[in-house]
This record gives sequence, structure tokens and C-alpha cells, in this order.
Amino acid sequence: MSLENVIIDVIIPAYNEEDSIVSVINDIPKDIVRDILVCNNASTDRTREVSILAGANVQDQPLKGYGNACLKGMEYIAKNQTPPDIVVFLDGDYSDYPEELISLVKPIINDNHDLVIGSRSKGNLEKGSMMPQQIFGNWLATTLIKLIYKYEFSDLGPFRAIKYQQLLALRMQDKDFGWTVEMQVKAAKHGLKCVEVPVRYRKRIGVSKVSGTIKGTILAGHKILWTIFKLI
Repeated sequence: MSLENVIIDVIIPAYNEEDSIVSVINDIPKDIVRDILVCNNASTDRTREVSILAGANVQDQPLKGYGNACLKGMEYIAKNQTPPDIVVFLDGDYSDYPEELISLVKPIINDNHDLVIGSRSKGNLEKGSMMPQQIFGNWLATTLIKLIYKYEFSDLGPFRAIKYQQLLALRMQDKDFGWTVEMQVKAAKHGLKCVEVPVRYRKRIGVSKVSGTIKGTILAGHKILWTIFKLI
């Protein structure tokens, strides 16, 4: 496998991200990506329209939930006669740096890793880009994964790359906030070859649907912890 002939698809779950999604799409390195799938998660703004104008393939998911949006993208990919080698997941709020996609796929291409997590903890966090509850939640979740599953992660970062066949083998099911931790816990249980690469992280455009509200923070935290223990 080499960067020149590998097939990469990108899944971007997006809920009301009309102010940021175009920047995300524009910064993805198009020369190495086959398909940019914006999974429009019941947006009430112009996320769908501006994504199409920016050249993305928009898939509508009327059922709300981060995981539901990701599953919609996977459903579309499964219909393609030529499956991708790698699937990259990326948020639509422009907090990540899409051009770092190349850094995420290289460990898969060069060293045959199965899953690569973009670690904000090991990278460069812009001041204020992560709320204190997010930082603590990441620490707690990754510590529990290490204690229970003997796999060491530093982050549950949404920016990640995974071999497509391994993604299918994980049989992902979570429909909302537990998506990222489900993938990492199942990767540990399946004995996948995982690695983290440092990534930069900046303040998102707009208000977070999770950490931006007390309710969202509590629900996400509860779901993440519940997922970790459910899969034991």
C-alpha cells in the first residue's frame, strides 16, 4: 500500500455547521481522497447546501446523533463497488486541521497500523479549544481503557483513520456520543494495532452541541463511561 494508490474516503458528521463546513471541506487534501461524505445530521441551517456547493457528497441522516451520522456514511460506502482501503473520520466544526489527514493515514500505509487516533493531548491545543470537563473526561476514559483493556490511549479525539475492513469487523453500533470510545474499546478487544499521532486543535466555529451545554456534557460523559463498562 502506498499513498499514491490507496483509496481514502472521509466521513464528516455535521449538525448545523454552515459557518464551518466549507473550510473543513476546502482544507482536505483532495489529491489523496476519493470521496468526502458530509453526513447531514438533521441540520436546520444551510449545512447541506453549502457542502454541496463546496464539492462534498452529502448524505442526509434525519435521525439525530453523532453515531447515526457516522453510520449513514458507512452505509453509503458499503454500496460502492470498490471499497476504500482507509476511512477517515473528521468533525465539521473546523476545530481540527483537515490537512493533517496525511499524518493520520501514514502509519496505516507505512507501518500497517489498523487504527490511528489524532491525539490532541499529545499535540498543540489552542487555549480555550477544549473545556476543562472535556480534558478531564478524556483523561478518565483513557485511564479506564488502560486499566480494563490494557490499551493505552491519550485521547478520544474525533479525527481518526482506520482500515476499512477493520472498521467493518468492529460492527459499530453506537448512535450518539459513545461512537469514538466504542471504536477504541472494540479495537482493544479485537487486538488491533493502534497508534496515536499528535494533532493540532483550535477553537471550533460556533457553539459545541456537547461541551457547550451542561446537559450535553453530562449526557456525553455518562454515555462514554457506560460504553466502556458495557463492552467488558
